[in-house]
Amino acid sequence: MSVTVGYPGPVGSHSGAAAAVLVPDAVRSVGLPSFTAVVDAAAAAEVTLGVLPIESSLIGPIAETHDLLYRAPLSIVREASLPIHHCIVGVAGATLDAATTLRSHPAAFDQCRELLAELDVRCIPAASTADAAREVADSRDPRVLAIASHEAAEHYDLEVIADDVGDHPTAFTRFVALAPYTQIAGTDGWRTALSFVTDHRPGALFHALGAFARYNVNLVQLVSRPLPNSPWRYRFDAVLDGHVFDPTVRPALRDLRAETRELRLFGSYPAEVK
Repeated sequence: MSVTVGYPGPVGSHSGAAAAVLVPDAVRSVGLPSFTAVVDAAAAAEVTLGVLPIESSLIGPIAETHDLLYRAPLSIVREASLPIHHCIVGVAGATLDAATTLRSHPAAFDQCRELLAELDVRCIPAASTADAAREVADSRDPRVLAIASHEAAEHYDLEVIADDVGDHPTAFTRFVALAPYTQIAGTDGWRTALSFVTDHRPGALFHALGAFARYNVNLVQLVSRPLPNSPWRYRFDAVLDGHVFDPTVRPALRDLRAETRELRLFGSYPAEVK
């Protein structure tokens, strides 16, 4: 079977680079216009796998990806972390001093707060950092800059005006590959992603998390996200060590289900090798 992969953004996006790492056997890579388009394409089997960023070492969880996973009939099947190097790019002759507008993905803005505090510019969000670079190239305006990658600058014939503009010199983003299935092979080095909703009562979260403690299951991540149709109510997205058939994870999930109003699995997948 030929493998195709979809990712948000045109050539030069960080997700495109992640797709090459996560799906090295892909015969075709497809840049799609948005995170939602990636999820829709993977759910409809228009691509074999979809790739999205899910967590930044600087700003934490990528909320859009978490919310799309909650609604989509997809599972996480692979993960990989990539170092992220943000640059300021512009057309020939552009300078930071003359800039009036800066384009990028909102996550990139969050990762470059120290830079933005020093600039007097209007920040305009783009679907991806590569889209921002393309928009700058199309504008031909030296007053319009973008936060993007070296690859995007090269692809759109832009100049790198400032390099490594992120708040920290070593920043990483974790990306995941999504598919409408889960495949489990072997026993060691797995993770399981899930989401649950507790009752609105004192101690509800404590009792829910107790399921993991009872069976000595390591909780890797816990994220709260608002429920769109229930103001001021939240769900909890979690990642834990082990897969759904693990002899400790399976009873923990059974107990968790008894303590929650809703439980959804986002898949079991091989943990990234550090």
